[in-house]
Amino acid sequence: EDTDAGGAVRPGAPGTPATAGGQVTELIRSVNGPVRDLAFSPDGAWLTWSHPGIGRTLRQIKMARIDGPEGPLVVDVTNGRFEDENPVFTRDGRYLAFLSWRGFDPVYDVHTGDLSFPLGCRPYLVPLSSATPSPFALNPEGRPAAGGLDPLEDEPGEGGAVTVEVEGLESRVTPFPVSASKYSALEPVAGGGLVWLRWPISGALGETFANPADPSERPTLEHFNLAKAKKSELVDHLDWFRVSGDGSRLVVLDEGELRAVPANEAGDGDSTTWIDLRRILHEVDPAAEWRQAYDEAGRLIRAYFWDPGMCGIDWDAVLDQYRPLLERVASPDEFADLLREVLGELGTSHAYVVAGRRNEGPAHYQRWQGLLGANFVCRDGRWVAKRILPGDSSDSRARSPLAGTGIRDGAVLTHVDGRPVDPVLGPSPLLAGAGGTTVELTFSPAEDCQGPARRVAVVPLVDERPLRYQDWVAKRREVVRELSGGRCGYLHIPDMGGSGWAQFNRDLRMEVSRPALIVDVRGNAGGHISELVVEKLTRTILGWDLTRDAQPVSYASNAPRGPVVAVADEATSSDGDMITAAFKLLRLGPVVGQRTWGGVVGMTGRHRLGDGSVITVPMNAAWFDAYGWSVENYGVAPDVEALRTPLDWAEGRYPVLDEAVRLALELLETNPPATPPGYDAVPDRSRPPLPPRE
Repeated sequence: EDTDAGGAVRPGAPGTPATAGGQVTELIRSVNGPVRDLAFSPDGAWLTWSHPGIGRTLRQIKMARIDGPEGPLVVDVTNGRFEDENPVFTRDGRYLAFLSWRGFDPVYDVHTGDLSFPLGCRPYLVPLSSATPSPFALNPEGRPAAGGLDPLEDEPGEGGAVTVEVEGLESRVTPFPVSASKYSALEPVAGGGLVWLRWPISGALGETFANPADPSERPTLEHFNLAKAKKSELVDHLDWFRVSGDGSRLVVLDEGELRAVPANEAGDGDSTTWIDLRRILHEVDPAAEWRQAYDEAGRLIRAYFWDPGMCGIDWDAVLDQYRPLLERVASPDEFADLLREVLGELGTSHAYVVAGRRNEGPAHYQRWQGLLGANFVCRDGRWVAKRILPGDSSDSRARSPLAGTGIRDGAVLTHVDGRPVDPVLGPSPLLAGAGGTTVELTFSPAEDCQGPARRVAVVPLVDERPLRYQDWVAKRREVVRELSGGRCGYLHIPDMGGSGWAQFNRDLRMEVSRPALIVDVRGNAGGHISELVVEKLTRTILGWDLTRDAQPVSYASNAPRGPVVAVADEATSSDGDMITAAFKLLRLGPVVGQRTWGGVVGMTGRHRLGDGSVITVPMNAAWFDAYGWSVENYGVAPDVEALRTPLDWAEGRYPVLDEAVRLALELLETNPPATPPGYDAVPDRSRPPLPPRE
């Protein structure tokens, strides 16, 4: 490679043709994953793309002149410090625009005081020639009243030669005068403008939003007029869009409906064209689709599987071995079953298949079973609320319908919406289809209580699992408190995603304040945030912050005060395997329970095949200094094995937690918890006596 001034590189590879002429020219080769977001200039002479940089997030914008007097030329537009993506040329060929995550205005976490950067993206503009004025720059001659640039005498043709001045290209990068947010799908449109999607900032669980007045998770389609330096909103909420070939219209997908709207102004009844998808008919040959999808799946696995050598598997032979079965496939489910057999030959985790053509046709109207969040038992034909689950006010999904109604444990449910409860079938048939609606329940007092029957109106749940999960955690915490005499805190982490991070932080401050801590990752469904959990658990108390009339606060804050013990089982999977391995390798404490699931070759995204089937490809393999590749298909063995048998469950015993607490208390004997200092040795700041006068 020969380097030019201005960060330009001239590709040159032996045997690689330097001219297009129907032949392939290699411009550049990535060593860190695929390039993406390719876009040509209006004249077809330049190509731009987002090139992978260091790590998994950094990317830089590059340009290449496809052909020229001296052959192809590759130019760096940005230097790779940030995550730059989605470059496009404006249709007049004067500017390059792209999106970049380079905003660093931190936002405080209201619970722990951590800082994050939820708003970090903006569109940026690059004049391709120093003679081209930026529409955002100050002009000594003043501006038009509407802002932006003076209107041109003649609109530039879309297809004229694009001029790129390589020298100083990066220094001409300018942010658009719009607020930082989350942007995507930057596209040029007719008239020299640009459109993009602006996404709301929402919680990972979909419960809270940056703008409470706008609870939609769907994006807004916006247009920016470069000539006027003005932004306008085209569509309030939508799912996605595409630009027409001439850039004058946009096809908008909105909740399953398609419409064509103007590309540079908000559409109205006259300018909007609705597209009736029912008129589009097509014929399908399922057998031909399955043959094509089978070959496509084979190519995807070969191209994206984490090991280029396929871990010694003769992949072509595997495909040939199973291909004859294609002729026997008669349904999407059978095809998915065949793909599962093929992907099973990889012997690797995270190789999943979802059958295509599920839930085709119009959505079926469905009413959910109503659930009351209570345990009912039948006593002499009367359905008694043996226990009403209390719910958790910090989790909106863990609402308890009967909590707070005045109905107590032991009350008898006699009627639902005025209909008597069947002494054999109970209340469930009467609650069919009542989930999320209002029902009237009639209760008579418990057997040992006097009083009239009570009627209450409640909204039954459609899913009790979050409620019962929070109750499960609370019960285990009570068990740990009882076994340890209140000396051990208890945290359960259900997964390594948004819900797991929420659950971990929900009680972290309370539980780490106790001398020891039990971290339970049994049943952890995996995810990608184990590093964040490890960062919290590896904090060490180095000192204390003392304030008058207040309790001392540790430094570092929210750090474990003493020993930590982990609990894992065979359902601790994926990123749950990872945190269990990290627990042992960092010597955070012993691990109690069973060997973990053993699946640490993760997937990135999903691939939809031509027939609608979806497959995942194991793309990211984990390797540890101490374990090498051995965690995959084996798991992480505990330091102390413990198992809760069905008999233990039936008789109310907790041998796994019992063993974890025993170890924690033993460790407390040799490693006492960190404790704050008293006021008995505070420094003496009184004025020292003056020396005697001579």
